[in-house]
Amino acid sequence: MASDDRERHFNLHTTPEVMAGVYANFATVSHSDYEFTLTFSRVDHEVEADEVPGVVVSRISLSAQAMRELIDAMEDNWSKWSVREGIKRLPETRPDFRDDQQ
Repeated sequence: MASDDRERHFNLHTTPEVMAGVYANFATVSHSDYEFTLTFSRVDHEVEADEVPGVVVSRISLSAQAMRELIDAMEDNWSKWSVREGIKRLPETRPDFRDDQQ
């Protein structure tokens, strides 16, 4: 069996602090010839000044391949979330409706 055909399982460890995550309500994406950089920030959108205050909470650099995989995973999850949200918003059948009333 070729090494590319085998199923791999990741066993990742983290601390409770990292697992808790950080909140971000603004993100930017930049790139160089070799990598993409995602910068996540928490900004105060309620400020009406020309300059919006904020703080960078995380910065992540990815290879082009990792970025492509991240985009694919995000599209997949967005699609699943959208379907679930759409189902939640379907009109419910009226409980008093009966087939014999048509």
